Amino acid sequence: MTELRRPVPVPDEASAPYWEAAAHHRLSLPRCAPCAALCLPPSSICPSCHSTEPDFTWEEVEGRGRVRSWTVIRQSFLPGFAEELPFVLVDVELDAQEELRMIARLLDGPDAQLRLGSRVQLGFEDLPGGAAVPAFELEASP
Repeated sequence: MTELRRPVPVPDEASAPYWEAAAHHRLSLPRCAPCAALCLPPSSICPSCHSTEPDFTWEEVEGRGRVRSWTVIRQSFLPGFAEELPFVLVDVELDAQEELRMIARLLDGPDAQLRLGSRVQLGFEDLPGGAAVPAFELEASP
């Protein structure tokens, strides 16, 4: 019987800089030239100013923010995730820009003491083949 493995990112032209940075444990996001807004995910149109020629440049951001919402995943709908259940996905508003949101796994697990507004920092999940996926960890309380 073949073991099902978790899927790994398959970068395309628009997302290649994002995944290249992630492989080096950095978060790099596109910034629109006309309006200077960051966006996630990369797109051919800026979600802030709706420019069809955003001429994005890639900029490294810190990856800290606040939890807006979360869900506990208890059922695997994709091959390769069954052995990782349950896990938490968090919706985070990044400090880098108001309303800049990112959804990723919370590495602290399903028993973490999570609340609306909980502070998180960037972490990464290393995958086979040198790929890495951005994730979050709860910040230590002061």
